[in-house]
Amino acid sequence: MACTENRHSLSGPLIDPVAAAIIDRTLVRSGGIMGTAGFIDFYEIMEISPNANSGTIERIYRYLAQRHHPDNRETGDRHRFDALLEAYNTLKDPVKRAQYDLDHKSHSAVRWKLTEQASQGTGRDIEIQTRLLSLLYVKRRQNGSEPGIGNIELERLLGCPAEHLQFHLWYLREKGWIGRTETGTIAITAAGVDRTNSELVRAPRGY
Repeated sequence: MACTENRHSLSGPLIDPVAAAIIDRTLVRSGGIMGTAGFIDFYEIMEISPNANSGTIERIYRYLAQRHHPDNRETGDRHRFDALLEAYNTLKDPVKRAQYDLDHKSHSAVRWKLTEQASQGTGRDIEIQTRLLSLLYVKRRQNGSEPGIGNIELERLLGCPAEHLQFHLWYLREKGWIGRTETGTIAITAAGVDRTNSELVRAPRGY
């Protein structure tokens, strides 16, 4: 059988399909990257390709249903069975499947974008974080009584959008390298100064 039609003959998915579906749903509810609220990848749950025909859906469902049915003492799993049944009831119906496929296509595009961004590495993030610490280092050294810089000014100096800057501020704050001043601005901490100095020491000459 063509591999584009049925993936169940493989040794198994790299990621548990039910776990993947739970992760997707959690990301949505927590305001994560997923764009369709409550989206679950039914094709992952049934371990089939989005191109699978109705015969494949029926055959794979019967196989997995028998395997995960709660009455099966060896491999029964109520959670998996319920997820499988929900997937099957949607994909076996041509009308429901057509509507679901529209959501699936949109969801897959978001996933692809995330994968593409991840493949680009984190070099740019490291550069921004280093520059941010350097700015705050200089600011504190120049004006100890007002060592902080506001968010808007940091966005302008770094050329970093607010939604991206929040990630960097969170990371540096969790590391203990920056903190909020009494006026609400961002300032480097003693640990942050040590971090900046250690980076300067390790940097090659001419840095």
